[in-house]
Amino acid sequence: MIAFLERRASCALIALVGLMGAAPASAACQLAKYLDLPVTMRGRQPIVTAQLNGRDAEFILDSGAFWSTLSQATAQQFGLKIEPIYGLRLKGIGGEADASVAKVKSFGISTATIPNVDFLVGGTDTGRIGLLGQNVLQIGDVEYDLPHGGLRVLKATGCETGQYVYWAAGRPMTLVELEPDKEGDRDHTIGTVVVNGQKLRAIFDTGASGSIMSLAAAKRAGLMPDSPGVVDGGETGGIGTRMTRRWVGTFESIDIGGERINHPKIAFADIQLGGDMLIGVDFFLTHRIYVSNKQRKMFVTYEGGPLFGLKPTGARTDSGERIDLTDKSGAPTDAEGFARRAAVAESNGRMEEAVADLDKAIALDPKQGRYYRQRAMTRRPSKGGVDSIADLDKAIALDPADVEARSMRAGMRLGAHRAEAAMEDLRALDTTLPPGDGRRLMLAGMADVAGHPELALANYNAWLKSHPQDANRYDALNGRCFARAELNRELDAALDDCNAALKLRPGSAAILDSRALARFRQGNFKAALADYDAALKAGPDLAWSLYMRGLVKTKLGDTAGAKADHDAAIKIDAHVLEQARTLGLEA
Repeated sequence: MIAFLERRASCALIALVGLMGAAPASAACQLAKYLDLPVTMRGRQPIVTAQLNGRDAEFILDSGAFWSTLSQATAQQFGLKIEPIYGLRLKGIGGEADASVAKVKSFGISTATIPNVDFLVGGTDTGRIGLLGQNVLQIGDVEYDLPHGGLRVLKATGCETGQYVYWAAGRPMTLVELEPDKEGDRDHTIGTVVVNGQKLRAIFDTGASGSIMSLAAAKRAGLMPDSPGVVDGGETGGIGTRMTRRWVGTFESIDIGGERINHPKIAFADIQLGGDMLIGVDFFLTHRIYVSNKQRKMFVTYEGGPLFGLKPTGARTDSGERIDLTDKSGAPTDAEGFARRAAVAESNGRMEEAVADLDKAIALDPKQGRYYRQRAMTRRPSKGGVDSIADLDKAIALDPADVEARSMRAGMRLGAHRAEAAMEDLRALDTTLPPGDGRRLMLAGMADVAGHPELALANYNAWLKSHPQDANRYDALNGRCFARAELNRELDAALDDCNAALKLRPGSAAILDSRALARFRQGNFKAALADYDAALKAGPDLAWSLYMRGLVKTKLGDTAGAKADHDAAIKIDAHVLEQARTLGLEA
């Protein structure tokens, strides 16, 4: 047994039990590579690059997806012919979505080019080209080496249990028994974990940004939303249009194949997962994992780093001997290697290490703009963002079509109340992005903040046309409602948008605020007041809602109430006056 040291006031330990020593590979054990893919973390998303019909395409590595998928907008963007699949629906956290299929004539991945590959089409836009799922991953065994920025699909011959973790060099190994094939169909990596003594069916899912369990499973393990110490964890979504409230609670322990972690913080929600819980990318970032699809076993070593809301500082055996978790893989030798290592460090919160590695990447390849962009994201909070802006300026100078760099710089300029400077980037994005690109939703929102509702409306229209079943439709409908109300046009259509958004997000303060503005523009002041009252009940510090409620009260003859609301709005955010002047809505 070994124990992870954790910085807690109680000096509690995170214990790992039932570990096996990893045997060195023998000459009889052969691991041949089918695919050897670099993986770059983008926040909590593991990204691999492939080619669709000769064009580079970034996919989220998603071991929880039974088949590789594209959104409808992406398939259209790449000019793929979409054919319906009757009787098949995609299911996920956010509900269900229609499924179609698109055939890619040439799919390039690693050193292989595969002709006529089918992709499922449907579900929520991921912000990337699509998801790389189990139909690719299960052509052999899979080594998930996210701590070192790699993924390998392998063929194992003559290997015994301890030989699969060829990298361990004596480091302890845990073993998770995976569910057997179901009629030869291995569409997920599923094993049993134990939470608070309860056996749970867990899907090991690199596509999940964090681990999460169903409300029913959390209840079996002893926690409910009103349990002591449970906190609101915001909302979660996935396939389909529905967003769901989630909570985060501290459990007594979780045991994963003998690795027992005390006092983990795990999210849970009233959702259908296909199992009891998802073990997400947080687990993959802190472990090196070999999945034997033939034997239905998963071999795991802990590589260090934060997990389940905890920050272990080391590991010891049960007898107190320290276990060496030093990374012996060696330093990268090229700019790409340093950039990938930096991305892993950033995902695990080690920002200084990430910046140091990106400094090295830039020194090795100073003409590669995306390294500057990556460094800008890593050090954005420092020095008021000055260093990040300088990096983004450099990235855009090297590659004016870098959508991510322009989006980030526009956002930072808006945050500094430099709207017209932000518009330089937003206009460039509007020219660069394909009509149905998922990032047009982000562009629309920033254009509205910048005071350009015409540009916002055009992009909301484009996004909604190409995303008929996306989890973010409520956001786009709300945005389009507000933009129409700002422009004082198509007000009946604006109300239809807001009402549709409220069906998806009942009681949303932002949507109620938008509907109130549409009703104000129509001269329906009593209905507008009711909506502003409801919005402020849900969000008492909404400066714009306060300001506009004051304007409504003025129309209704409540002078004292109007002054109180205007004063309160300006106290919260004086910039509300600029927005009002722009829209001709001065008090």
